[in-house]
Amino acid sequence: MLLACAALLLSGAAPCYADAVGTSATAAILLDADTGNVLYEKDADRSMLIASTTKILTALVALECAPLQKEITVTADHMVEGSSMYLKPGETVTVEALLYGLLLCSGNDAALALADACCGSVESFVAEMNRKAAELGMEHSSFANPNGLDAENHRSTARDMAILAAAAAQDPIFVRLCSTSQAHIAGRTMTNHNRLLREVEGCIGMKTGYTKAAGRTLVTCTVRNGRTLVAVTLCDGNDWADHKALYQYGFEKITKEEAP
Repeated sequence: MLLACAALLLSGAAPCYADAVGTSATAAILLDADTGNVLYEKDADRSMLIASTTKILTALVALECAPLQKEITVTADHMVEGSSMYLKPGETVTVEALLYGLLLCSGNDAALALADACCGSVESFVAEMNRKAAELGMEHSSFANPNGLDAENHRSTARDMAILAAAAAQDPIFVRLCSTSQAHIAGRTMTNHNRLLREVEGCIGMKTGYTKAAGRTLVTCTVRNGRTLVAVTLCDGNDWADHKALYQYGFEKITKEEAP
């Protein structure tokens, strides 16, 4: 299903209903992940900074490369600016704890520790990220780090991020992690930043993001009655409301089209 979905997105053959709903985003897309149909798009192929939504790919690569109970000792090299799960040099943590810190707290420190735990270096891990992105069909994306901090060659598009989210939604461990409202692990209580988990029926979360240059970025996924929709907004100051409106529009449209 995923490969077919990616092919439809990349070919431009999927039908798009762009005039029935709007967003404040610079770039956005609403994808029916089950059919590959694009229900809404706005500059979906525009190259954009994506901030911490990067961590969806970081998590998928980490889940491929290392078992959840693998342990790593935190070093000073894992300390970095921005959002954090507040790792301390010298402590030992599992890959699972780091993934919770990555997806719930948006920990930039967790991203660097995961890179070392999985591949031995950030550089090798980033190479795996770009390999995975190419494998998924993310043709207009390049990644320079595992945390999403701004970099000249660290960019994607709303369409590519929808492809990524559709793949992530098929991984049960990833879904368990990103849909957790609060986790108690590694001596920490970590709370999910994604408020749509509480405010949108069937939302399984995914990833928030923000830098000054990128603005607010948001990738979410919602499942209702066995149907899966993915919403992506990039540089959107009204992203929570926009995602709610997109899901309302999308599920209503599907219901009407499938009514006998």
